[in-house]
Amino acid sequence: MAHVTLSDNTTVYYDIIGSGPLLVLISGGRREGDWLRPTAEKLVAGGYSVLLHDRRNCGASDVVIERRYEGNRELSEQEIWVEDLYELLTRVHVTPAWIGGTSAGCRLSLMMAIKHPDAVQGLLLWRVSGGEYAAKNLGYNYYEQFNEIAAKDGMEGVIRTPFFAARIAQNPANRDRLLKLDPKEFISIMAYWRTFFTADKTVVGATDDEIRALRVPTLIIIAGDDDTHPLPVQEQLRAMLPHAEYHPPQWTKPESDALLADDKAYGRATAEKLPPVILAFLAKHAPVGV
Repeated sequence: MAHVTLSDNTTVYYDIIGSGPLLVLISGGRREGDWLRPTAEKLVAGGYSVLLHDRRNCGASDVVIERRYEGNRELSEQEIWVEDLYELLTRVHVTPAWIGGTSAGCRLSLMMAIKHPDAVQGLLLWRVSGGEYAAKNLGYNYYEQFNEIAAKDGMEGVIRTPFFAARIAQNPANRDRLLKLDPKEFISIMAYWRTFFTADKTVVGATDDEIRALRVPTLIIIAGDDDTHPLPVQEQLRAMLPHAEYHPPQWTKPESDALLADDKAYGRATAEKLPPVILAFLAKHAPVGV
């Protein structure tokens, strides 16, 4: 993978595969970008290029638990990811691009289109997160669980968690960065980042008015129906974007629940089901060779 050192000295790893119109695919949760490679390869076979990247604090990229501000406003980690991606795309001179992804990737794609419309040619969205359960569950998984450990065992405890141990295995310098943190500051930053996840918006990360104002070509694929990505939230997104192309569930709710329990199976199902839908949509809006 290639890498770029961003303006705040954070190193982010990325890969661009294929040639042709550029698509940016963003994985869900804290998964590394490579999780979507099987899906990306199907799109590359259709004549497109795909950028995959490890967000900061994910995959092989640097773990940087620091406060960041825009003017006087402190940014959440999710907003920092948006700014990082915008800088990355600017650095590699690939804007505007089609931006899309699943769950967190879907969330960041919407936020990118709202904050940096100049960088977004269109949106490819699936597995939209929203609702009270999503806000509570995601807030815990991203932040609260690690704060509980930091409060009890300090940063030594944090680096022993499976998630951060994996980040150190992929990028050994992350160990020193984490151990240099004051546990109280780590807890304070993570607690602030956790406030991003609220149930007061239909879709986590964007207001209804911000979503309704979007005018770029948009594909919404229903790729699951579970408590974090409930079907009603995805249908409400469709209602807010009446110009979007909407595709009904690609698998049943029982199938969706089973896939959530098997990450590898979920990745395989995504690579099997979604590329044909995405390619058919792109053929109308970004045909290859035109």
